Amino acid sequence: MKRRLTAGQAVLEFLNCQYVERDGMEHKFFAGALGIFGHGIVAGFGQGLMQRPDFKYVVTRNEQGSVHIAAAYAKVKNRMGAFVCISSIGPGATNMVTGAAAATINRLPVLLISGDIFARRNVAPVLQQLECDHSQDISVNDCFKPVTRYWDRINRADQLITSLPEVMRVLTSPADTGAVMLAMPQDVQAEAFDYPEELFRKRVWKIARPRPDASSLHEAVQLIRSAKRPVLIAGGGVIYSEATDALRRFAEETGIPVAETFAGKGALPYDHPLNLGATGATGTPGANKVCNEADVVIGVGTRYSDFTTASKTAFQNPNVRFINVNITEFDAYKQSALPLTGDARACLEELLQELKGYTTELAYREQAARMNLEWEEKVSSICAVSGELPVSQMEVVGAVNETAAPDDMVLCAAGSLPGDLHKLWRTTHPKGFHLEYGYSTMGYECAAGIGAALAYPDRQVWVMVGDGNYLMMNSEIVTSIQEGVKFNIILLNNNGFQSIGGLSESIGSQRFGTKYRYRNPETGLLDGEMLPVDFAQNARSLGAHVIEATDIPSLKAAMLEARRQTRTTVITINTDLYKCGPDFAWWEVPVAEVSEIATVQEAYDEYIEHKKKQRYYL
Repeated sequence: MKRRLTAGQAVLEFLNCQYVERDGMEHKFFAGALGIFGHGIVAGFGQGLMQRPDFKYVVTRNEQGSVHIAAAYAKVKNRMGAFVCISSIGPGATNMVTGAAAATINRLPVLLISGDIFARRNVAPVLQQLECDHSQDISVNDCFKPVTRYWDRINRADQLITSLPEVMRVLTSPADTGAVMLAMPQDVQAEAFDYPEELFRKRVWKIARPRPDASSLHEAVQLIRSAKRPVLIAGGGVIYSEATDALRRFAEETGIPVAETFAGKGALPYDHPLNLGATGATGTPGANKVCNEADVVIGVGTRYSDFTTASKTAFQNPNVRFINVNITEFDAYKQSALPLTGDARACLEELLQELKGYTTELAYREQAARMNLEWEEKVSSICAVSGELPVSQMEVVGAVNETAAPDDMVLCAAGSLPGDLHKLWRTTHPKGFHLEYGYSTMGYECAAGIGAALAYPDRQVWVMVGDGNYLMMNSEIVTSIQEGVKFNIILLNNNGFQSIGGLSESIGSQRFGTKYRYRNPETGLLDGEMLPVDFAQNARSLGAHVIEATDIPSLKAAMLEARRQTRTTVITINTDLYKCGPDFAWWEVPVAEVSEIATVQEAYDEYIEHKKKQRYYL
């Protein structure tokens, strides 16, 4: 049997019958399509979507925003659900590059379908075509190749028959997933072909739980049994694998304390006596001390970014050994580790079974519990309300955490807020903390709030964002109003870039170019009066319900009001540009080796001292 469809229609027909299944739970993989129609997509996919009301289409305001919405949705769904993001060729397509990079770096499935130049070429150069003098087979879509996990250009309608299954293979692979790009020449989208009926049958992609190699598992068990001060680093793979219960049992039965990366925060409740809290450059004193002294480090679902390793200074025991549990072989071998390549939950369960009878010494377990309580007291102190105005960022974090319900979600991505949230947020469940910190994308938050709310509809999502991030992509607030998808934005206005300002100061550059001020005609620098940006009026103009808080009591009251609202709510509050949480570890940012500025010279001397602690793990 054959079905005569255009290439655009065939893609949508195929995507609409793709399902995923894990642990006996089966559901449709795609929740719909996000995007903006342009001339290179409207005749193919636009017409196809018009015929498919069962494949929901959401009009967004920026193609980058589309990808952030899709990535956030996939993250909350533990990579078991996805959106398609469509765009025209040209600026519409290249707007998606940043989102594609963020999705791929964070190992999140997002399907990108963009228009492309005419496959016939006879009308070239077409509108928005970037011409190349040494090839006619290059378009702007080729720039997606480094930031996607699978890339294909469909120059003939029948090529979809072999391409589409590969698209799904990558999107549903726990090891290989990320952004996937299909470049669709605009003439090919509208061309018809007699497709085999079998292409459109219901297909269920089983998400397996690969088990580790038996001999490697045995070696890991022996290494752990010999350890005196082991520590487990919980990464995002713990949550994506739904291994949090297995992790809790592993920690409790072995007495091995747990430290959490950004993506792994929430793997254990914050008050669990074996939870050391955040680790690395934005880590807690307890977690960093234990990691510093650890003789065996068990990394579960982490890719060991420079924040997790404190730029390779976190693990100082001269005899430290690493065991890495990871679905991705590439990550499993990092730090010259003993690799356990497999599913996080399956590996933890098998490790625990083989470790029966093993537990760390009582004094070590008691130290972890004491560190947990000490940090909890420290958090209360750091977040305590001072009564001074403008309020500090730490006060806001504490107030939001205190007022939010235990099963609410906080969402953030860039600036100094992620570091404070990593240390200070009291997470009680695996979906309580949503940080995009693989790429730390400015502009992620206001778009991602939609994706998180779509995937987490019965809970409140609190997007915490600074003024710099908000200005980069607040347009998707309109999309949330259009779709009736409600989430909350807490906008901290400190009239500048707090994170980069503080970083600039730390390397001696005195916060140059990081404040929102007029250019001063006398100095020629951006050191004039503050810019008169009215964030409340801006949010109102986009359709949001807006509450202007002035202090911590009014912020808490605003959150209670926001919870009762049925549309996206923006709460604005002014914060101190210079006050953010303390740091307890180092992160490498190069300092100028030669400078006439005294503060830079001092910072360089300190930089050299820190670098002496960096290690290779061979």
